[in-house]
Amino acid sequence: MGRLTRAQAQEQNRERVLAAARQEFAERGFRDAKIDLIAERAELTRGAVYSNFPGKRALYFAVLAAEAERMPATPEPGCTPRAALGAFARAWLARLPLTTDHDDGSARLGADLMPEVAADGRTRLPYAQLMALGALLLGLALERLDPGARRVRAAQAALTTLQGASQLAAAAPGFVDPFDVVSACEQLAELDLGDTHAPPHLPFAPQARPVDGTWTPPAAVDALRGEPVDLRGDGVVAVLGLHRLTAVEEAVRAAPGAEVTAVLVSGEPAELVPLARLVVADLCRCLRQAFPAAAWPRLRVVHDERGAVAAAAGEPAVSDATEAAVRIAGGRIVARAEGRGACNAVARLGG
Repeated sequence: MGRLTRAQAQEQNRERVLAAARQEFAERGFRDAKIDLIAERAELTRGAVYSNFPGKRALYFAVLAAEAERMPATPEPGCTPRAALGAFARAWLARLPLTTDHDDGSARLGADLMPEVAADGRTRLPYAQLMALGALLLGLALERLDPGARRVRAAQAALTTLQGASQLAAAAPGFVDPFDVVSACEQLAELDLGDTHAPPHLPFAPQARPVDGTWTPPAAVDALRGEPVDLRGDGVVAVLGLHRLTAVEEAVRAAPGAEVTAVLVSGEPAELVPLARLVVADLCRCLRQAFPAAAWPRLRVVHDERGAVAAAAGEPAVSDATEAAVRIAGGRIVARAEGRGACNAVARLGG
């Protein structure tokens, strides 16, 4: 076997750190886990761990994200909103410690996620925005099963119910009755929550500018489908920091027939991109199990950790407050806008 390249060696070390950290977090929990012990398990130095991850929390999020992305999905698609929400709830609950007989460490692995998110304002807002993105994806899938009705509020209520079940399952194993939770989620599909969508009133919203620019995006993966996606086709590409994820709905609603891609970027990619990957992977795994492929949202989600897609769209410097959008037609950028309201402006301009 030939000698590993530097990049291959770095990737190998990263995987060793992740595997060792998973063992450490599963056995000790996040708070009692030690970087020195993770390095020892990985047969690397403490410095090698920190060269791959800036801190223990970033490593914890990365472990949970890798776990979520590896978790297999067994399709049980529902053909009505009620059946699909029930299947979604069952997929969500299947991984929770619902009884007291879980002793393999897997339940403990994710037990500290919410306390860590809640402990720091730098993670609370991104997490809230990621959950809102998840509700949009779930709501759009429900709408494809029942065209004509907006279902995002039902999706928000379902995710609230399931998140509550998750927290109780971790704090009080055996308390949560999964059958009741599934039944509650099924009934949410039939409630009239007065769900409507109105474009935001932004007096100083940017105007979309017609342009004629080159569009050479890098290779990307759609997190919903878990497969490579070609970004060169016609549609709207929205570059969104983790504080601005809800803005993508403006593109979806203003251009209902267009292919919309949400490109997620962050000013703190080492810690917040793994958190984004985790939340999106958990949600999309359940979506793929609960909905037929024909009902999956047309919205695509791309994690742009290095900002390469953003740079191709004309945004070389990104932050968690970034909101920019471009419209692609004929393989070229034909419209662009930046700032709050950019998604709505570009989508309304049309192709």
